[in-house]
Amino acid sequence: MENQLVIEGLIEEIIYRNENNGYCVCEVSLEEEDITCVGTMLGISEGEQIKAVGSYVSHHTYGLQFQIESYQSFMPQDKHSVLRYLSSGAIKGIGPALAKRIVKKFGDDSFRIIEEEPETLALVKGISENKAREVANVFYEQREMRKTIIFLQEYGISLTYAIKIYNRYKEQTMDIVSNNPYKLAEDIIGIGFKTADEIAMNMGIHKDSIHRVKAGIKFVLNRASLNGHTYLPKDELINSAEEMLCVPYELIENAVIELQINKHIISKEIEDQMITYSMMYYHLELNVARKLYDLSQFDYKLPENADNQIKDIEASSNICFDDYQRQAIKEGIKNGVIVITGGPGTGKTTTINSIIELLERQGLDVMLAAPTGRAAKRMTEATGRQAQTIHRLLEISFMKKDDDSSRFEKHEDNPLECDALIIDEASMVDIVLMNSLLKAIIPGTRLIIVGDKDQLPSVGPGNVLKDIIESNKIQVVKLEKIFRQARESAIIMNAHKINSGQHIDLTNKKSDFFYIKRSTASSVLDEIKTLTKTRLPKFANCSAFEGIQILAPMRKGLLGTINLNKELQATLNPPNKEKKEKEFRGVLYREGDKVMQIKNNYNLAWQIKNEYNFTIDEGIGVFNGDIGTITDINHFSNKIKVKFEDNKIVEYEYANLEELELAYAVTIHKSQGSEYPVIVIPLLNGPSMLFIRNLLYTAVTRAKKYVVIVGLDTTIFQMIDNDKEIERYSTLRLRISEIFETMSEAMDL
Repeated sequence: MENQLVIEGLIEEIIYRNENNGYCVCEVSLEEEDITCVGTMLGISEGEQIKAVGSYVSHHTYGLQFQIESYQSFMPQDKHSVLRYLSSGAIKGIGPALAKRIVKKFGDDSFRIIEEEPETLALVKGISENKAREVANVFYEQREMRKTIIFLQEYGISLTYAIKIYNRYKEQTMDIVSNNPYKLAEDIIGIGFKTADEIAMNMGIHKDSIHRVKAGIKFVLNRASLNGHTYLPKDELINSAEEMLCVPYELIENAVIELQINKHIISKEIEDQMITYSMMYYHLELNVARKLYDLSQFDYKLPENADNQIKDIEASSNICFDDYQRQAIKEGIKNGVIVITGGPGTGKTTTINSIIELLERQGLDVMLAAPTGRAAKRMTEATGRQAQTIHRLLEISFMKKDDDSSRFEKHEDNPLECDALIIDEASMVDIVLMNSLLKAIIPGTRLIIVGDKDQLPSVGPGNVLKDIIESNKIQVVKLEKIFRQARESAIIMNAHKINSGQHIDLTNKKSDFFYIKRSTASSVLDEIKTLTKTRLPKFANCSAFEGIQILAPMRKGLLGTINLNKELQATLNPPNKEKKEKEFRGVLYREGDKVMQIKNNYNLAWQIKNEYNFTIDEGIGVFNGDIGTITDINHFSNKIKVKFEDNKIVEYEYANLEELELAYAVTIHKSQGSEYPVIVIPLLNGPSMLFIRNLLYTAVTRAKKYVVIVGLDTTIFQMIDNDKEIERYSTLRLRISEIFETMSEAMDL
């Protein structure tokens, strides 16, 4: 690479090491000088020789450093270096005192003895025969690790991924990668088909390899799941694979057959069309349908005085239920499974609170959950009872720290202990999470599913809420009446108009819904900067850091979130010599920046401190959608500190910054389940497949106090008129219908 250098020297001191990801800071002695090296260096130790490729970088706090891109390390040769290596703790069980005795006994021959004649180590005081064997095993593993990482780097695999691969396969790494590098795409998070394909090409594997074709077919199905599909029409699957792989059609057909025989995929005829699933998604739909059937078979009697109890709730809360709400309350008590759906202002929260109260009056235990942390927090505030994320409800645990491999501790053999479970914001629940949830619910537990079916569907695969409703097999109550207080809000009334396809009034006659006409991207951008910096903070008494949120339809383009965040960062939190910065994968993070956690991390520790900086509360878990401010960037510890809206302080290692995004602007999809006092929506132009009615509906319903749309009225009206939803291939609706009909026929026999 351009400007890259090669250095060779002795590792004198390990200054910092992260055992989880291999990041290391060390002092290396060259012939003429000592330099500080930084980078991913797994398992290196003091006393080793290192040959590294990289470049010098200037750190504004720590000065000149050598950033390592790739390296090789070599075992020490002279007695002095051998002693340093063994004294460093590189080999478990050998400390400084024992290292001195080994080197005194064997001198420069110490490593050969450990590797070839480990039993001879027992001649050294303090080493038994068992300990000698243990030392030899550790030494062998370290040698194999070095050899494997060098092997992987020769085929263009970065050091970071080489370490991940070795940790996954250990001593089998070279055999597995040599025989079928496409296995990496299945087993290693972050390595997809395209990366595995590049590695395979570097290894000389032919493009017609059956391993390549089968991996390509799996990749096409997996890519489809990322777009929300649980299957693909078989012709579409084969055509997509043919286009991507550039191999004959017949070869792909044969690979499909082989994958079916080995039960990796399955093809079915549905409504006169052959469709193909990954085996996992096929069984997920079957399992969800069966569990919903099992739960729905339980009927419960209403308390004899149910009507009087409902009247008591009305009187004590000074409310009057409409017929739909009264029906929802009774059906929620009677049914094993029920869906309660409706738009904003139709009384979903009031209805749910009443169901909870009636169930608790019967002495029943009720649990509450939602898909995201922010949605769970809203549910807690609305009900006055503790709600949690579905992941936390199911007690997610990780195989090891800083690993994405997780499992739920709640399942069929360790189910949830409650009489009723209420799930809010159910439109966000995908087929994978719904399956895990239902596995943890035993028949006899009421399941109450609450959501707005007209919101955007889940980010993950499936169309769960809509499919359940459209199956016509599960009890559904739709709340339709908009209550008087809600009718006074232009936000709510316009949301319902948008949802029903009616054009909204953009004359700014209402005090909570505003439209600012701008006809170019640059003028929209300028207006948003002005709104967030001066006008809205004065008008709404809040700031872009707390209260005002930009919601954009897209990530890319001048008005996409990537550019909006860059521009708003420069406007609202400009460079300052007093503010430290960190660049990570092309994104600049600065002290004072508004950021968002973009995935649930149940292992991340947090603290809450008082004004004297004493910790008054602590725990673990930061959730997708949590918003905070960067308060400190520490280049010595390689950590960024973020203070979230609920005063939780969290430290992120630089290597984990992929979990954070700048959050002056977020996508409408990312805002699901959240509410903000003020939202600003740039709407100028965009693809018709994205600029659709329910995208606008979802955005508007995120606001509690004010909505401001900046752009063109023609675009707004085109979105309202565009009721085409992005098609999702999902057969859960059919699976639910099938299981109900099959079981009904069986009972009739």
